[in-house]
Amino acid sequence: QVQLQESGPGLVKPSQTLSLTCAVSGGSITSNYYFWSWIRQAPGKGLEWLGAIAYSGSTTYSPTLKSRGSISRDTTKNQFTLHLNSVTSEDTAVYYCARYVSTSFDWGQGTQVTVSS
Repeated sequence: QVQLQESGPGLVKPSQTLSLTCAVSGGSITSNYYFWSWIRQAPGKGLEWLGAIAYSGSTTYSPTLKSRGSISRDTTKNQFTLHLNSVTSEDTAVYYCARYVSTSFDWGQGTQVTVSS
């Protein structure tokens, strides 16, 4: 059974870069047809899909991430990383990494990120 675990700073200052890593166990990030994504939920709001990196290494981003960041991966460590630049208070949220194929999702537990000076 695949397990995903997010890690990164819980507090980031405005204008800094947020980097969150998702460590994957029980499955390879290069396994065919799976997509590895980042999703967040700001206080009082719904889920927002930020982007994904496919098993092939190709990436797809939301407009938010396309303008301010990227997703990379390290296949030797079986993990992938979200990079979000120039953060503001609007980026305060619980960030989740997830694996999906078709409509089937496996989620990490989520990590709270607060942007504040």
